[in-house]
Amino acid sequence: MVTLKELAKQLNVSVSTVSKALHDAKDIGEDTKKRIKEAAELYNYRPNKTALALKVNKTNTIGVVVPDILNPFFAKVLHGIEEYATAKGYDTIICVSNEQLKKEAKSVELMLQGRVDGFIASLSTETLSKENFVHLDQISLNKKGLVLFDRTTSEIDCDKVVINDQKAIYDATRILISKKKTKIAFVSTIEDLPIGLLRKGGYQQALVDHGIEPDPNLVLDLTGSPQPHGLIKSFLSLHEFDAVISADNTSSLMFQSIVKSEKPELIKEIMLIGFSDEKNALLSYPRLNYIDQKAMKIGEKAAEMLISRLEAKDPDAKPKTFEMPFEIHIA
Repeated sequence: MVTLKELAKQLNVSVSTVSKALHDAKDIGEDTKKRIKEAAELYNYRPNKTALALKVNKTNTIGVVVPDILNPFFAKVLHGIEEYATAKGYDTIICVSNEQLKKEAKSVELMLQGRVDGFIASLSTETLSKENFVHLDQISLNKKGLVLFDRTTSEIDCDKVVINDQKAIYDATRILISKKKTKIAFVSTIEDLPIGLLRKGGYQQALVDHGIEPDPNLVLDLTGSPQPHGLIKSFLSLHEFDAVISADNTSSLMFQSIVKSEKPELIKEIMLIGFSDEKNALLSYPRLNYIDQKAMKIGEKAAEMLISRLEAKDPDAKPKTFEMPFEIHIA
């Protein structure tokens, strides 16, 4: 593989001419561009991205940190980020925190050393519970862009993409009440997250606003449980309910599966609404009623906001929070 200088010597032109031709500069003739590009292909020339990044102080690379790569929500967000970034000429580097503060901070540190232009992140459970955001402050100190999505914090002043978690569950609970459901259970695996508490609050407020006294016995917290299936089975044997609201996609699928196994006669009697999307809702039977967070669009919007800030004439403009509209689908 030849260098830019060697390629210029081979063609008997200046290094500047070769560089401009490869970047389609308007002051280079089409015939010259064609000749240089054909030679670059022939001699397998590839630009030295590291050297170019050092020269212009820009890598066209985005660092992304997510808590869980196996969660379908985060997988779809990553898809949205990658598609938008690629279309805009940016590469993406993805790190997974596995819900650990130390790993999240290490990922940020490593990517800062690798000279990414900016970050998109959803914070780990441990980061939020300990309220330790020092590593995120380092992003600002290094003058890098940051967009937080889904799991965010008011402690960090940056662009954010969220949904109205409380309203999403409030509206879903209101739909169940409109279907004459009065014994509505609430199940969650994310009680340790701010969004989990917001969703629980939406459920409780909807009940109160419609004259139904919230029953603490109908709240099933599976967060961190080593035996969630056992807790659900016990709940089914102890309590009567006619509908279920789930704060996350994991608990909704578990709950519905165990109801089918343990009390199949209930499947046609109860209504269950959880967080999911069209594809995953079709994988369950009966088909799951679901709140669609528009995960892929969240990813696209996060990438759009970051790249816009990276390329803006005023990168210090006041941060914005974009609220992604959600949709509730009833089968």
